[in-house]
Amino acid sequence: MIPGGGQPNMQQLLQQAQKVQQDLAKAQEELAQTEVDGQAGGGLVKATVTGSGELRGLVIDPKAVDPEDTETLADLVVAAVQAANENAQNLQQQKLGPLAQGLGGGGAGIPGLPL
Repeated sequence: MIPGGGQPNMQQLLQQAQKVQQDLAKAQEELAQTEVDGQAGGGLVKATVTGSGELRGLVIDPKAVDPEDTETLADLVVAAVQAANENAQNLQQQKLGPLAQGLGGGGAGIPGLPL
């Protein structure tokens, strides 16, 4: 029989889970406020997204605008947004990855905790 019925370990585990959940919420809030950029066409199109992936800004150099070829401009916009989102995902991995490891790794973690 485990001395104390295992209660101290369970209490400690719950406290650790609450701390990780608080740290995770703080990291997610920081991500939502942090902006990252992506660009395409050698900088002709630049997109800014939050660390959580919300598009915040788009800058298009006038040299990228050709009324006869709007398809290329559209491709540049998509590429810039994709690049910005990749940067946001990398930032998420840096901020949230260690927290996920603390929950058992791989995002599996503890059921009910957001990730």
